Amino acid sequence: MDTTTTNIPLLDRNRLITALSHDTRWRILKELSAGEPMMVRELATRVGCSDTMASKHMAVLRDAGLVICRRQLYQLQPHHVPKPGEPIVDFGHCLLRLDHAE
Repeated sequence: MDTTTTNIPLLDRNRLITALSHDTRWRILKELSAGEPMMVRELATRVGCSDTMASKHMAVLRDAGLVICRRQLYQLQPHHVPKPGEPIVDFGHCLLRLDHAE
């Protein structure tokens, strides 16, 4: 793949690694990869954690540049989703296949 022609901004690798270092955040990314914006409460229910923990995880993902929040709805940055609805996220440095994230 020729990275010079993509429009995917490269994220800071250290922040990316930190953001991806927790299993719950992988499950959150998988849920968001479906393309549907979600509130923290819904994400918490889907991944099996408290609303407070989900909020903390979302802050890490947001600070790393992986997700955005509009009107209390979180979603993946659109440029990180090569095929909406598929459990694949493209971070420029790497392509994550989240189909088995649990």
